[in-house]
Amino acid sequence: MAEFIRIYEENPNPKEIDRVVAVLKRGGLIIYPTDTVYGLGCDINNLRALERVAQIRGVKLEKANFSFVCHDLSHLSDYVKQIDTATFKILKRALPGPYTFILPGSNSLPNPFKKKKTVGIRIPANNIALEIVKKLGNPIISTSIHDDDAVIEYTTDPELILEKWDNLVDLVIDGGYGDNYASTVIDLSEDEPVVIREGKGSLEIF
Repeated sequence: MAEFIRIYEENPNPKEIDRVVAVLKRGGLIIYPTDTVYGLGCDINNLRALERVAQIRGVKLEKANFSFVCHDLSHLSDYVKQIDTATFKILKRALPGPYTFILPGSNSLPNPFKKKKTVGIRIPANNIALEIVKKLGNPIISTSIHDDDAVIEYTTDPELILEKWDNLVDLVIDGGYGDNYASTVIDLSEDEPVVIREGKGSLEIF
């Protein structure tokens, strides 16, 4: 049975954030709100938790395309090769926001991702997600939770999310209704930006 806690985005309660971080630190999986759809996440440094997420997703961990959810751009140098000024300006302009940026991975990626040439970086404009990552002290690995209904694509109601995920995760955060549009995914790993998926984030940032 998953814990179910309500956290308000305008002013997240530090004690509730501490509860979430405690779950992550002991290898738990959480479902949490972002500025787009609800995400499934775990501590980037916990191998067992990473394997559980990959298993739920039905992919091999080393081949999984999970996003690294960061608190701010200061985490970049830990996971991303040095980027040029133009790329940094795009990130600065767009983040925090509803974007996932694919960037060249560095040599210091966590073990399961060592062979990956690129990583997806996400800094959502959602205080709950940002406070969790800030308090944890490192990024969380994240993937969107899809709905079985082909028409809906993403579940937006936290109570319905709990119903479906109760036995798969350790904690579900009710941060209000989620969005039904995923992040815009932009590949910045080559010379020119390439739009991989147009989602909630406007393409006018370029």
